[in-house]
Amino acid sequence: MSAPVRPRWRPTPLVQASVGLHAVALAGLFTPAWPWSLGALAADHALLTAAGLWPRSSWLGPNLTHLPRALPQVALTIDDGPDPQVTPAVLDLLDELQAVATFFCIGEHVQRHPALAREIVRRGHAIGNHSQHHRHHFSVLGPARLRREISAAQDTLADITGVRPAWFRAPAGLRNVFLDPVLHGLGLQLASWTRRGFDTRTGDATLVLRRLTRHLSGGDILLLHDHHAARTPQGQPVLLEVLPPLLAAIRAKGLQTVRLEPVGQ
Repeated sequence: MSAPVRPRWRPTPLVQASVGLHAVALAGLFTPAWPWSLGALAADHALLTAAGLWPRSSWLGPNLTHLPRALPQVALTIDDGPDPQVTPAVLDLLDELQAVATFFCIGEHVQRHPALAREIVRRGHAIGNHSQHHRHHFSVLGPARLRREISAAQDTLADITGVRPAWFRAPAGLRNVFLDPVLHGLGLQLASWTRRGFDTRTGDATLVLRRLTRHLSGGDILLLHDHHAARTPQGQPVLLEVLPPLLAAIRAKGLQTVRLEPVGQ
């Protein structure tokens, strides 16, 4: 049986409008109306940049920000690992509390800790692509470099864990207009989150928990971190202190944790 044909990539209305604007404005640069054309181009680039700096935006392409609201489900997503100082304890807590998560892993971290990455999968959790190197300037890369960075992580994760991720999360959630066609070509879907605890900056577990549980409801995607986790005043990664009460709050609302699955599964 032949593989299904992937639908052709289509730009969003914003991107289509931007392409049309560029064609008109570039021509206008060679007329007396050039100041207006230059201003239109600057405004367009500012809007595209703002869309890329808003992690939950869908203006540049499809972006999963929540699960179906009608289902009593919540997705825990844990970024930046695996981390040998934190991830094993996270896995033990998830086992103890009978919860599942999606770990958005950095390719080079998986290469350093392959057994830990395989353990994530063995314990029933999902693996997501969080780029190969988690570059701070990821959102300004061109299409060729974006593809190399993402496909390298895809190959790393597949080779080591035996699972080819279906979901991609951009470093810090920041991206640009080139990302969506690259993801489409690699068969990946973009996922962000409904709410986050800012647990890389805040070591106060009570505050992180409050951010995650305020208005918590079915369909939420929650963002936490194992690597880069802030420390509590006692020196413990804040994720480890937050997980038990967070999962208790999820259960108290009659919700269950689920993995991020490919669309249609």
